[in-house]
Amino acid sequence: MTTALITGATAGIGSAFARRLAADGHNLALVARNTERLREQATELHDKHGVEAEVLAADLSTDEGIAAVEERLADRTHPVDLLVNNAGFGNKGEFLEVPMADELTMLKVHCEAVLRLTSAAVRGMKERRRGGVVNVASVAAFVPRGTYGASKAWVVQFTQGAAKDLSGSGVRLMALCPGFVRTEFHERAGMGTDNIPSWMWLDADKLVAEALKDLARGKTLSIPDPRYKALMGVVKVAPRGLLGGITSKTGRKYGPR
Repeated sequence: MTTALITGATAGIGSAFARRLAADGHNLALVARNTERLREQATELHDKHGVEAEVLAADLSTDEGIAAVEERLADRTHPVDLLVNNAGFGNKGEFLEVPMADELTMLKVHCEAVLRLTSAAVRGMKERRRGGVVNVASVAAFVPRGTYGASKAWVVQFTQGAAKDLSGSGVRLMALCPGFVRTEFHERAGMGTDNIPSWMWLDADKLVAEALKDLARGKTLSIPDPRYKALMGVVKVAPRGLLGGITSKTGRKYGPR
């Protein structure tokens, strides 16, 4: 049985990945900050699907937390075959309203942790000539959206560049770019969602199912919904100045993830 390691595993997209992968028969290594929630999740998935589910409490905004997950990914005796870098968060507020410490923490989690954990996982995968990495980004990567959008744009560019370098190695890398997903993300960031049209909301379980299909197809970028694929097509041809004016007002309030 293969093992999947998921960061940010106890809620939202991470939890949906855990449910789907456990149902498909994968053993799990679940990473999040809350030990109690991790243990409850691991017990539930083990009892329901008969898979092994280990827990690793780690805060990816710290060097110690990142290093702990790096160590697990480097374990050759219990190799990880699929890494899902899902941990992330949003900051409410416009540029200069958000404390610099919070902006830097975001870059630590969204960029440094993704770089270090992907590197730690891929080394062993490359030796075994098999494996996959899903780095969860956002459609915010394609519009002017402050630090959040910039960090997710970095995830997309890094993932696709690394995927090209690893072509032919047996290791697949893919950036996953969802839109608005019904999770705890916005509530935790204190962001309002009342004015978001109902058609823009995605179901986390359906999103994960489409993402895994795209990974199996060898895609390096997944926008797992026809509605958002169409929107991103419009974004490509829209004037950047217009997009900046719209997203600077709405993005910081709602924070798509």
